[in-house]
Amino acid sequence: MTSVKQFQVTFDCAEPERVARFWCEVLGYVAPPPPEGFDSWDEFERTLPPEDRGSWFACSDPTGAGPRLYFQRVPEGKVVKNRVHLDVRVATGLVGEERLAALEAECARLTQLGATRVRLLPADDENESCLVMADIEGNEFCLD
Repeated sequence: MTSVKQFQVTFDCAEPERVARFWCEVLGYVAPPPPEGFDSWDEFERTLPPEDRGSWFACSDPTGAGPRLYFQRVPEGKVVKNRVHLDVRVATGLVGEERLAALEAECARLTQLGATRVRLLPADDENESCLVMADIEGNEFCLD
């Protein structure tokens, strides 16, 4: 049986590079260098047909531990709740007020980047608190 070694997470969006750069800031990811023979992504984009310019962008974990994130332009906007979302783990191992403080601090940082706070999911008998947020195009994710 073959085991999966790597995977990437793909986002449908209107502005791939803008959304990718947002997630770089959230996760500490980096954009790849432009293709060989080009000094910048803008220079590379100018070689593409107009309809393909800005149609995708990607970023990756500089340590190689996390999955590659791929962003592709689609014509339609987000209509309903995401069926898949990222959990950004910022309060692992923390509980109670200490956990809430860590979540709120990261929420404040991400709001400065253009994210939106959606709602707090308070702790219950099975789960610790987490914050539901949305990225700059409305894709939901959790601060956990």
